[in-house]
Amino acid sequence: MAEPDRTFWGLVLSCVGLYGIMAHAVVRRTNEIGIRMALGAERGHIIWLVLKESLLLVAIGVVIGVPAAWGAAQLISNQLFGLNPSDPVTLVTAVILLTLVAALAGYLPARKASRVDPLTALRYE
Repeated sequence: MAEPDRTFWGLVLSCVGLYGIMAHAVVRRTNEIGIRMALGAERGHIIWLVLKESLLLVAIGVVIGVPAAWGAAQLISNQLFGLNPSDPVTLVTAVILLTLVAALAGYLPARKASRVDPLTALRYE
């Protein structure tokens, strides 16, 4: 069986790192989420608030990262094996996958935090 290429492992590493950062950011906000729930916020609104912020960060990353990746690919085009430096399929696939991972990384911890009793969340720190 052929070994997966470095692009695949780079993408996996990016996804794991993105998930870890986004999940950690949500866990750090458990106290804030508890206060919002104690004041009457609904679970769906809490989850949407976290997802909206996560996807905003991803959008900023895409706006900065895609041109930077394209420019870097042009600079190292002689070292890219099997890829065209301006391959739109690769860029679009990476953007879609990282957006899905960010949405999942925001949704799962937000759902968990929104199910916590507000009193427990207020005592969290």
